[in-house]
Amino acid sequence: MGFFDKIKQGLTKTRDALNSTLGGVFTGFSDIDDDFYDELEESLILGDLGVDTAVKAVDRLRKTVRENHLKTPEEAKEALKDILVTMLNVGNPALNITTKPSVILVIGVNGVGKTTTIGKIAKQLVDDDKKVLLVAGDTFRAAAADQLEIWAGRSGADIVRQHEGADPAAVVFDGLQAAKARDVDVILIDTAGRLHNKQNLMNELNKITRIVNRELPDAAKEVLLVLDATTGQNGLIQAKQFKEIAGVTAIALTKLDGTAKGGIVIAVADALQIPVKFVGVGEKAEDLMPFIARDFVEALIS
Repeated sequence: MGFFDKIKQGLTKTRDALNSTLGGVFTGFSDIDDDFYDELEESLILGDLGVDTAVKAVDRLRKTVRENHLKTPEEAKEALKDILVTMLNVGNPALNITTKPSVILVIGVNGVGKTTTIGKIAKQLVDDDKKVLLVAGDTFRAAAADQLEIWAGRSGADIVRQHEGADPAAVVFDGLQAAKARDVDVILIDTAGRLHNKQNLMNELNKITRIVNRELPDAAKEVLLVLDATTGQNGLIQAKQFKEIAGVTAIALTKLDGTAKGGIVIAVADALQIPVKFVGVGEKAEDLMPFIARDFVEALIS
């Protein structure tokens, strides 16, 4: 099953929710008038694109309809798809792993599927003949390193870990030394999902980033934020906070198959101007899929 089929299947709940409102807009109007635009905007907001993104999309559609002399809602629908694809294409959708080693620092709050996402990425990279090292930098949660070790076993990746409560920066330092010694291609670093305040989290991530930059100054680096799609607009709030704290370069949206709020993908990409690089539509490693904007929009608006 290719990306389009999988994403279409994974977006079933979102598409059904959107079609119950959006479908009526495109079939219930014979002309493109102010009522059409108002209904469309409301439908997009209900699809969890958020107010700002929905308003922007409809404003762009008004302009496109006017400039291209579009006459029918069906023509407007195709134009809307193009607009949403443009809103999603905000950067390179591929991971930047162009150096040896490359570093992917993975961040996000507890419960979003962060450690599982790391494991799935590791499995895909190993299957692509990359030598991968997992670094268990979340030392605050007892089960985090154990969970990562299970994924290391499943994926064929190496792992560096220490005892619970160890200094995360020290674990990362050890991991980077091990990566150099073992001639690793990609280093995936897990981080704590929650410290007791934002300042602590910022300090911890800054410390880890400084060590990575010092030890591997020329390495390609990604800061991958993992978000749970089922949280909808709350995920967008999280993303804004993490962008401010950690300089996020890429986003992975998990649990897309379990929500009617898949429109949040567009809201996040547009509001943060950060590319979505992975979407999760199931439990298997291959269900974490590289993101393709056009296929996503076609699957979303059938």
